[in-house]
Amino acid sequence: MFIKKPLASALAVLSLSFALNASAQAPAGYPADYAKIVDAAKKEGKLVIYSATDSKAAEPLIKDFSALYPGVKIEFNDMNSTEVYNRFISEAAAGGATADVLWSSSMDLQVKLVSEGYGAVYKSPEAAAIPAWSNFKDTAYGTTFEPVAIVYNKRLVSADEVPATHADLTKLLTTKADKFRNKVTTYDIEKSGVGFSFITEDAQLNPQFWDLAKALGDVGVRVQSSTGTMLERISSGENLIGYNVIGSYAQARAAKDPSIGVAFTKDYNLVLSRVVFINKSAKNMNAAKLWIDYLLSKRGQTIIANESQLYALRSDVSGNSTLATLTTQLGTALKPIPVTPALLQYLDQTKRLAFLKQWKAAAGKK
Repeated sequence: MFIKKPLASALAVLSLSFALNASAQAPAGYPADYAKIVDAAKKEGKLVIYSATDSKAAEPLIKDFSALYPGVKIEFNDMNSTEVYNRFISEAAAGGATADVLWSSSMDLQVKLVSEGYGAVYKSPEAAAIPAWSNFKDTAYGTTFEPVAIVYNKRLVSADEVPATHADLTKLLTTKADKFRNKVTTYDIEKSGVGFSFITEDAQLNPQFWDLAKALGDVGVRVQSSTGTMLERISSGENLIGYNVIGSYAQARAAKDPSIGVAFTKDYNLVLSRVVFINKSAKNMNAAKLWIDYLLSKRGQTIIANESQLYALRSDVSGNSTLATLTTQLGTALKPIPVTPALLQYLDQTKRLAFLKQWKAAAGKK
């Protein structure tokens, strides 16, 4: 079901050490004529965003953006990653009203839309400040640096059982099958675009991936379409461990829920970057440009690192959740998923169906 969650713009302004005057027409270092984009955005007066980012995580960003550009009202539509894609495609085909901006954790579906010509080329003034792998043709931009995690119930899973590698997880499920039977959860990769993306990346990076898939199947893995459902069930003890969970959401839950533990893997650890692009046919094109620039700016990235549930992508940002802190923790084990057409290989219908068939056979899913 499509859930529309417009966030209130009348929220208190966040305080930042490098605070920018909220009434400024053009941020420092931007093109001299950037004020024209700001003025045009104010005349548009609105920005429609379709996003797979949880509204609670997006709220600090929308709050600050609204303080910076009070003339632009944001309509934030919170859906799962597959819904973002399906709703946009349907509306675009019908020629009706749709999003100005798409911002989703399903990196492959975002790149697919851009590759099919739905994205507007826009070279952000902030493009030079983000990693090269997170910029696809000045059209699709990675905005975050979020580690994928193993999540577990700290009351019911002992410290020595927490997997440090993917091989450890396979071994745990194989040697303690009775304990973990019907107690493991992961994404339903047929319904979750981001879940499908993670699993296909795993299949390429992990030589023993299908052994892990079989181990998951042997214990009767439970699949869900949302991170929130997985975290709820792990917290309650209905499930003991979750595989390939979005780490930013898990860390935010763990900060207030003593039952939740979060672990990263040392053999390799996937890193998600939420991809954003402007609809080529956006009704509010200038407001969309402001949003892209804001998300990539040091100001926006600092809020991502300190006020949001996400992780900042820029290397010059300090805070609780940043690329720098993760690099210190995991080093070369971090494997960011690049924003490139390589993401599309498993979206080929023949390859997708073949992969799903093999996954279902290994994981015991009908």
